[in-house]
Amino acid sequence: MNNLPLWEHHFPDLLASADPPLRRLMEAAEAVTLPAGERVFEPGAACRHYLLVTAGAVRVQYLTLSGREVLLYHVRPGESCVLTTACVLGGERYPAEGVTDEETSALVIPLPLFAETLDRSAPFRRFVFANLAQRLAGVMARMEEVAFGPVESRLARTLLELATTRGSTLAVTHGELASELGTAREVVSRHLKRFEGEGLLRLSRGEIRLLDPSALQRVAGTPAD
Repeated sequence: MNNLPLWEHHFPDLLASADPPLRRLMEAAEAVTLPAGERVFEPGAACRHYLLVTAGAVRVQYLTLSGREVLLYHVRPGESCVLTTACVLGGERYPAEGVTDEETSALVIPLPLFAETLDRSAPFRRFVFANLAQRLAGVMARMEEVAFGPVESRLARTLLELATTRGSTLAVTHGELASELGTAREVVSRHLKRFEGEGLLRLSRGEIRLLDPSALQRVAGTPAD
C-alpha cells in the first residue's frame, strides 16, 4: 500500500528531505489501525517497532506499586513515543505501558529498518532526535505540573481540554481523571463536587456536563476566549 500521503500530511518536512534510505523506510512502513483500549506496549516488554501516530492518541502511563495509574503523556497525530525512542536507542525494555485512548492509526516501522535508516539517513536522524528532545521537554513539563501544580487548576484545565474534542458533556469517570492528573480518585471527586456546588458543572453517573466554561478557565488560570 502507498502510505506516502500519510507521510505528506503528518510529516511534510521529513518527506521533503527524504533521501534514498529514508524513502525506502517510508515505502516499507506499515499503516495499522488499533481499537480503543488496545495495549500498544507494557512494562518489561522489548521494543520491536518505532511507531508514528497519524490519528487518535496513545496514552502512556506508569503503574505504581500501589496499582495507581499515573499519566505520563499522550502520543498524538504527528508525534512519536519518547519511551519507544529511548528504548530503541538504549536497548532497554519499556518501564511503562501505552494504551490507545480511542481508535488510533499509526505508521509502524520494524526495529531493524529503523536502525538501518537512522545510521544511513541524516534527515531521519535529525527528525528522530528533534522529536525526542521536544517530547522530553513535554514530559518534564508534565512532571513539574503533577508535582507542583494545584489539583483544582489542573482538573479544570483537563476538563476544558477534553471538551474541545468531546463537547460539553464528557463521558469520563473520576478514576480516569485521577489517572490523568496523577492523584487519587477521592481528591478528584472532592474537587468535582465543589465545582458542582459552585455551578461550574453537573455530575451524573459516568458523565460530567460543563455548565460554565468561562469560570473553569479562570480556575485553570487560562484566559477565556
